[in-house]
Amino acid sequence: MKSVIPTFNLPLLSLIVLFVFGCKQENETETSAEISSDMKEKQQAPKRPISENFKRYWYAGEAEITSYQLEQARYGELRDGNAVLIYVTEPFLPNEQVKANRNNPDNVSVLKLNATKNFLTGIYPYSIMSSTFYPVYDNQHALKTSLSVQEWCGHVYSQLNNRNQFEFRSHSYFEGEADQNFTMEKALLENDIWTKIRINPENLPKGKITMIPSLEFLRLRHQEIKSYEAKAEMSSKDGITTYTISYPELERNLMIHFSSEFPFSIEGWTEEFKSGFGANAKTLTTTASKMKTIKTAYWKQNGNSDLILRDSLGL
Repeated sequence: MKSVIPTFNLPLLSLIVLFVFGCKQENETETSAEISSDMKEKQQAPKRPISENFKRYWYAGEAEITSYQLEQARYGELRDGNAVLIYVTEPFLPNEQVKANRNNPDNVSVLKLNATKNFLTGIYPYSIMSSTFYPVYDNQHALKTSLSVQEWCGHVYSQLNNRNQFEFRSHSYFEGEADQNFTMEKALLENDIWTKIRINPENLPKGKITMIPSLEFLRLRHQEIKSYEAKAEMSSKDGITTYTISYPELERNLMIHFSSEFPFSIEGWTEEFKSGFGANAKTLTTTASKMKTIKTAYWKQNGNSDLILRDSLGL
């Protein structure tokens, strides 16, 4: 029995070979692009070294809680209140962008700042809280920062996530601001400054810069979420260093006062800006003066018997 050897039309065979290898090359190109994109996402500046002082102070299983006497400008008047800064280190999941519950090689160690303000505007109260998750290696922008404001007229929420770009979303009861969701190019964040100071103030940006102001200021003043031209300066006197950010377009100056030596504790701040709207608008100065500081694992102290600990903060 004769074996049958199949024959192919040469032009047809060439087309088949070209198609197979063409598909393979296209797939390889897509895979290469995906890998390149993935590598780009993971690129960041080298990790800056962490001092032994930092490790001993911030990895002791406690948070640092500091209370401040607050005079907050709102609606063209100064309001008495209090502010609290809560700093603590914790592991952070960079993809989900939330606190990690267990050890994971992808975890990023962050110095988290939860900052609160409480004051009265006439009959009704204001409650403001912002959260910033900043890598302790001081080599990139905050991985996430968020803001919530509650008062009797309603409440607003804003969040900025650091991914390939900054991803911003916001929800508000104000007309024209109800729901926002967009991306923007990365830039310096004012919300970062409060944690950068605590890690190493020598790395603070100086000179002419462009910076995204704090989410709190932008929301309360109904300003566009974007970078603004600014000037940053730092000066020291009698053991206190002052970092100043001035925004000409916003007519705003922020001065953060902190101890010149480690742990670079925030002693207070002043913020000059136009408060109020229309004919009632005037330039006023918000001030915060340090009252007391404690270091404690507050998350374990949630019983009625722990209420007395608020006395140690003057709250």
